[in-house]
Amino acid sequence: METLAHAQAVGVLEVAIAFLSHMIESFKHLEELAAERDLADVFLETDEQEHGIPADQILMALRKRREVMRDCVERGKQGGVSMGKLVGNEAKLLSEAFRSGRTFLDPLTVKAELYALAVMGENSRMGVIVAAPTAGAGGVVPGMLLALEEERGVDPEKTVRALVVAGGIGSIIALSANISGAAGGCQNEVGVASSMGAAAVAYMMGGSTRQSIHAAALALKNTLGLVCDPVGGLVEVPCVKRNALFAVHGLTAAQLALAGVESVIPMDEVVEAMVRIGRALPRGLKETAEGGLATTATGCAIGSRLKEEANQRRDERAAERERIAQERKIGVGS
Repeated sequence: METLAHAQAVGVLEVAIAFLSHMIESFKHLEELAAERDLADVFLETDEQEHGIPADQILMALRKRREVMRDCVERGKQGGVSMGKLVGNEAKLLSEAFRSGRTFLDPLTVKAELYALAVMGENSRMGVIVAAPTAGAGGVVPGMLLALEEERGVDPEKTVRALVVAGGIGSIIALSANISGAAGGCQNEVGVASSMGAAAVAYMMGGSTRQSIHAAALALKNTLGLVCDPVGGLVEVPCVKRNALFAVHGLTAAQLALAGVESVIPMDEVVEAMVRIGRALPRGLKETAEGGLATTATGCAIGSRLKEEANQRRDERAAERERIAQERKIGVGS
């Protein structure tokens, strides 16, 4: 879902790739290293040993990421039309419904949906967001973590450490998989985001390393086969609302793992399956806007309208350049 470039997105996974050690080669290895230890500490200490990057430097970077997430949510709740005019006010509508008592789900679930929508609304307007792990999946992790922090009274510093866990989980997945819709469909973006968020939530709620890894596995394996079919090639439909739905999906995976439910298929094998499925997906279902929802009657009509508007803007810019060039010629001649 990265069809448009999001120059203002700053990432959790990019921090993880820079900071979190690749000495941790697999999830099996991670569980062996961190079976009886704090999961965030293991990521932080392993990286410091290999790369010499102090833990406080990593934590400072992620404190800033958390603040960007928080600010993004507050802006996003105000709404506003997206670049493609397809979305933008979903968070505002849900926020108004929540404040007026017109929601029926529990506050944690509603806020996870709301915050995910808010972030993706900002993304659709080219606002500053945190790519976690990508811009197109950037609403899932903040939706889950910030809602949990607020509703369960979690210390913000614990949320920062949970971002270490989320980034670490994402970085291990990235050893085997390309984290992009173009490489393997939306399972590689929203699926990975929900997996990262599930592990982080399990950590925030006091779960063990094993429970965090199983939360990640439960979330990821139940997104396998999810396609990337952006209508009109924009990260708007179905991307914005998909983030809200999979924020709840990630919370569900964490709850199951914390209750002792485990994935029959180990996390490393789930990632291997995701890679194989991604390779098997046809090109039209991997961010090309050539299949799925993008090729429905409505999707095609929207795509045609966006193309016409783009051509019109291009012609207007060309005409403006020509006008300026003519004025300069006249000025030189006189």
